Amino acid sequence: MELQSARQIIDTLSQGIHPVTGEAMPADSPYNEPAVIRALFTVSRALQDKPARVPRELPPNAGKPWAAEEDARLEAGFAAGADVKQLAEQLGRTPLGVESRLVMRGKLPPRPGMRVSAPAAS
Repeated sequence: MELQSARQIIDTLSQGIHPVTGEAMPADSPYNEPAVIRALFTVSRALQDKPARVPRELPPNAGKPWAAEEDARLEAGFAAGADVKQLAEQLGRTPLGVESRLVMRGKLPPRPGMRVSAPAAS
């Protein structure tokens, strides 16, 4: 959802209006409580000056399947001492993609919380 769309919903709620139906909220609705109205106005004001987030440009091979030739280059570069960032630049991948691939290939241990497949059988 875009920030401006979210802000319109917040503004509508802060006016005591149901954002989907356009009907006035019941008098006992939490959206008619002064503290809630102030909180909604505060959030709306904070979003007013926030620029839209520009998506970052991904490397050319990000998200693409790994070819055997790329795996060979990855392993050779890693064995030669290249760090993950250097390998990512050379292979047109994200650093996380390279790190995950190295974990999957049994070359690096997974970081806590990292979700990757088991290492490939050698």
